[in-house]
Amino acid sequence: MGLIKAAVGAIGSTLSDQWEDLIKCDSMDKDTLMVKQTTKSGQISKGSRIIVAPGQVAVIYDSGAVVDATAEEGTYTFDQSTSPSFFGGQFGPVFKEMWQRFTYNGTPAKEQAVFYFNVKEIVDNKFGTPSPVPFQDWSHAIPNQMTGSIMPLGVQVRCFGKYTFQIYDPAIFMRTFAGTADVVKKADLVDQISSEVRAVFQNVLNELGNSVHKVPVLELPSNTDEIKQIMDEKVFDEPIRNRGVKLVGFAVESVTLDDESNAKIKEYEHNANSMMQQGRVLDVMEAAAGNANGAATGFMGLGMMNMGTAGMTGGVMQNAFTNPTNGSQQAYDPYATSKTTVESKPAGMPCPKCGTVSNGKFCSNCGASLEKKEEEPAPKEEEKKCPKCGATLLPNAKFCVECGSSVSE
Repeated sequence: MGLIKAAVGAIGSTLSDQWEDLIKCDSMDKDTLMVKQTTKSGQISKGSRIIVAPGQVAVIYDSGAVVDATAEEGTYTFDQSTSPSFFGGQFGPVFKEMWQRFTYNGTPAKEQAVFYFNVKEIVDNKFGTPSPVPFQDWSHAIPNQMTGSIMPLGVQVRCFGKYTFQIYDPAIFMRTFAGTADVVKKADLVDQISSEVRAVFQNVLNELGNSVHKVPVLELPSNTDEIKQIMDEKVFDEPIRNRGVKLVGFAVESVTLDDESNAKIKEYEHNANSMMQQGRVLDVMEAAAGNANGAATGFMGLGMMNMGTAGMTGGVMQNAFTNPTNGSQQAYDPYATSKTTVESKPAGMPCPKCGTVSNGKFCSNCGASLEKKEEEPAPKEEEKKCPKCGATLLPNAKFCVECGSSVSE
């Protein structure tokens, strides 16, 4: 059994009265995915004409098996004596697979029909994230004191947008979803696809928020091309493709932050140096993170931020930056609950008379002077000479170091 393409204009010729049946599908709008067409008797006789409109795939079904198919628009003659022709260019391998593998058990022994598939792009499908989903926002990076590096600010976002899809493999679609139903509408499938689109989008968000892409959270709507590219490269929509359907277009239309995330970003921007642009802040943070003395030292004196609240960083870090002021030193301890202040005091001098430690020139207890007086040099003792050999000796020497004679008086 097979299809033979009729000559152009044959449908309007005087031979039309010789056709046994005329099968076509005029009611395939954007909300219709598949329609089953047959004759009153359920049989397609030899010589029947089958019309395929643009954007349609026609699959000839006979007693539980696919016997021919085409995606090429035109008028065809059904001939039971010919072998399958499988018109359709890129769908050729798909049609042959259908012919070889597609069978249904329990179907009527004698039933013939044409299944029309809508292979146009199905548009205007909405998706959204009813609950906020996590996103790592590198446009508001913060220092990680434990590792001496920077890390993204964790936020929660709601996203809404639209997607389009298309039946790319009628064989899989018919085998896994449509079956031999009379009509399959978009509404029969779109709820399930929308649920899977949300899961796909969460995977995409994880990619966009990693250290490679670093897409700012509020710039997600402008990254439509990158979202689709990541989706295709990572095959995140594989569960959808397993139904013979693929995502064609994907657009994020709006992004909103939950209240807690808005508070984090407002505090971040409020504490940031108002004279520094956001890009410059990140440059400074990266330089400070690579500082050999640690990120806190790198930020010392900037007065850029003070993210010491648990709401800002989830308790990961307190008071990431230090400011030495008023002769005191403020030290950061990642395990402490607050800053530790160590006051520096000048050392005093003990009084040489009473021992009281005092600052200044005189003792606060007895009034003795604390200034050191220069000691007078001790008078030099006269040199001693050996009476025997005349060698010069130390004043307290008892024997000559040259001749050994006694020099004691």
